[in-house]
Amino acid sequence: MLEQTITQLRQLKLSGMANALVSQIEQPSTYEGLSFDERLQLLADSEAQDRESRKQQRLLKAAKLKLAANARDIDYHHPRGLNQSMMASLLQCDWLNKSQNLLITGPCGSGKTYITCALAHTGCMKGYSVKYYRLSRLMLALTQAKADGTYSRMLQSLAKIDLLVLDDWGLEPLKAAQRNDLMEIMDDRHGSSSTAIISQLPTEEWHQSIGDNTLADAILDRLMHNAHRIKLKGESMRKIQSKIDHREHLG
Repeated sequence: MLEQTITQLRQLKLSGMANALVSQIEQPSTYEGLSFDERLQLLADSEAQDRESRKQQRLLKAAKLKLAANARDIDYHHPRGLNQSMMASLLQCDWLNKSQNLLITGPCGSGKTYITCALAHTGCMKGYSVKYYRLSRLMLALTQAKADGTYSRMLQSLAKIDLLVLDDWGLEPLKAAQRNDLMEIMDDRHGSSSTAIISQLPTEEWHQSIGDNTLADAILDRLMHNAHRIKLKGESMRKIQSKIDHREHLG
């Protein structure tokens, strides 16, 4: 009967409960002293934990983050202007709950993408949907969507993402159609979801990089008025690590 019950649980997609029941059967001395209610609660808890874990993995897979970053591995010792107290606050993810934005700027190699991916990873672990794009790749995807008739559907999909991460902001000049696309995205997301921008350009240069005063005003107003800002500085961490590796090799 127990084998039949386990099979039925798996057929009902209650794999967490099924696995927990198997554990109870295999370890009778651990569970035989518990009441029926207690054992049933353990089965329900296992199912809830299993579903939460599977949801986290689905969110991480869908996010397509550039780096497999984790908040526990962020380096706060390197002198780049990263405020540990601010990061601790951001890692609580209340800013995502409030649909606030994040603007992170700094020189190449300062860790902008890693930090943002670590925040995005934490967001996934807390149940928020995330999607990472290099800005140029997003613009290309939107152009292709216009060609195949899925543009409106893609905009709707982007609007529903809790955290949209846009990397390499301002790296390439925008065409007129791309500025309009960006305006559509920011307008859809304004006040209802969060956007994280990663850029080598300081924020005061973003207006000029967009290339159209009217659209730049509208886009940046939607991005900046409720945004947290991280301004990194200093020498590239990749260069520093390369020097360390070289010295260790010589030693």
